[in-house]
Amino acid sequence: MLTSLEIKQFQDEGFLVFENLIQGPKLEHYLEVFNDLVKRSLSTPIGTPHWSFELNENREQNPDLLHKIQGVCALESKVLDLAKEPVILDRVEPLLGENLDVFGTKFFPKLSGGGTSVFWHQDNFYFGTQSDEIISCAIYLQDSDIENGCLRIVPKSHLTDEIAQHHSKDDSYGSWVETIDESQVVDVVVPAGTVVFFSANLLHGTHPNTSQRSRYSTAWHYIPGSLNLEHFPRDGYDDRHIVRGI
Repeated sequence: MLTSLEIKQFQDEGFLVFENLIQGPKLEHYLEVFNDLVKRSLSTPIGTPHWSFELNENREQNPDLLHKIQGVCALESKVLDLAKEPVILDRVEPLLGENLDVFGTKFFPKLSGGGTSVFWHQDNFYFGTQSDEIISCAIYLQDSDIENGCLRIVPKSHLTDEIAQHHSKDDSYGSWVETIDESQVVDVVVPAGTVVFFSANLLHGTHPNTSQRSRYSTAWHYIPGSLNLEHFPRDGYDDRHIVRGI
């Protein structure tokens, strides 16, 4: 399902964009699944495992503004169906092989009124590896543009063979890279139903949501089933799932 040119682009540039890959009734179905999760968030107490809420200037969570569901496929099995969609896996397989797992599943609603997701970082920083056998996948269930917080990437940044220094920020979750050459940045403006693959070594982030629209997206990571990750073992980690093969 990938051409030789697409495989070369992924190797050279570090990313691939497949617009409108999820369409019609399937897209509507998954949108409803995520709408239900956002509704559930309004009655979910702060501190509940998997759920985090947007932070104010005092680092207090706002229970009315969902930030992220970490381990969303472990929390809601209907989302795992999206990670198993053949149109996605048929494009992952030429890059990683026929036996595929997914791990580190997340839902970012990026709601209006202050929705955030991530600043500049490399996913492999969090995984404690520089493996090129980890393909990050972002799926946009709604149109994504600069105003509502689209993905930003630095093409070819996966080729440096190093993990940049990451630092925590007082007003956000996670750790982030502080300095980026903005002249190299590409804003990934895409329609709903778009799937983006990128190397887990690629520098990427997002714009904040300054619009009155949400920007539902998922993010997770495909790996060969045989890849042993110390903190994400096949047995004993509830957010690693077999999605194809054995």
